[in-house]
Amino acid sequence: MSHQTGILATDELRDFFAASKEGGANEGRYRAIKVSIENETLVLSDSGLADGTFEEDWDTIVLPMLEEKQPCYIFYRLDSRESHGGFEWLFLAYSPDLAHVREKMTYAATRATLKKEFGQGQIKEEVFGTTPEDISLAGYHKHLQAQNAPAPLTEAEEELRYIKQQEGVSTHIHVETRQQTVQGVAFPIAQAAVAKLQQLKEGQINYVRLELDMDRETIELSGAEDTTVQSLPQRVPEDHPRYHFFVFKHTHEGDYQESVVFIYSMPGYKCSIKERMLYSSCKAPLLDQTEHNIGITVSKKVEIDDGAELTEEFLMDELHPKKNAYREKFARPQGPAGKRGPRRMIRGTNTPSS
Repeated sequence: MSHQTGILATDELRDFFAASKEGGANEGRYRAIKVSIENETLVLSDSGLADGTFEEDWDTIVLPMLEEKQPCYIFYRLDSRESHGGFEWLFLAYSPDLAHVREKMTYAATRATLKKEFGQGQIKEEVFGTTPEDISLAGYHKHLQAQNAPAPLTEAEEELRYIKQQEGVSTHIHVETRQQTVQGVAFPIAQAAVAKLQQLKEGQINYVRLELDMDRETIELSGAEDTTVQSLPQRVPEDHPRYHFFVFKHTHEGDYQESVVFIYSMPGYKCSIKERMLYSSCKAPLLDQTEHNIGITVSKKVEIDDGAELTEEFLMDELHPKKNAYREKFARPQGPAGKRGPRRMIRGTNTPSS
């Protein structure tokens, strides 16, 4: 970067760097050194003496050095020491948004030169800021928190992390609480939902919709009414998963049938990861409870991501897949194309008479 700007430090600044870092009477005396660019030269602009710990001195020394429209560099001494015994320093690069673009570019291009002049071995880390809050002690703590925070996870990594968390759920089982099962997480079904499912079993209604209350960890009733196949897509939310039980009344090969179809609607990534994982984990235990505790026999389980998929043709194909009645007979492979060669004549052997 020094070759791009040609800006170097003055002898005065180099001598001050050496005096502030050397041992003896000056060791630990200076807490902060402010450097500015003047007349295309790096110059000593200000300095601050240590009075307390680095945290106690920070805001009282650093913040008064900052100007609203003027970039600057500040070397700030910590109380910790590096491996060779010298104090560790922070390199604070301040470039306010109100500064001229040319100045900000010049300061950015000269940072590497200045760190080399100071000696990079004693610089613990670099902090960049555009506002006084960024360069304050609180801003430095935020900087440390951001450095120590884990890297952002992808969708797949988030789901894997959630699965591992669910695997660690306590195995203590209580009748009114959720429990970890081999198939998933079993949330208790609310009484209102159980009552409507019972009515569906007895033929009083033909549709029940259930939802998860993730705060209370229960399965709640979301809707229950008589509905037609044509209006079924309207019962499917576009932004949240749901469980649906629908009694599909139809005729197949001349026989009237009433088949209970379980529909699991999951609108892809329009909902949160937690919703997707919980609805997926609770599905199998819910079906187990409805079958063994309520007595509903599900004829078909389907999963959709859009309510528009629910048509009469779709349900018929799911319940009664079309079979290919014609089975092609095995065809004997044909011989090679063209005419066969001439028939081979075998001459009989005549035995001479004696």
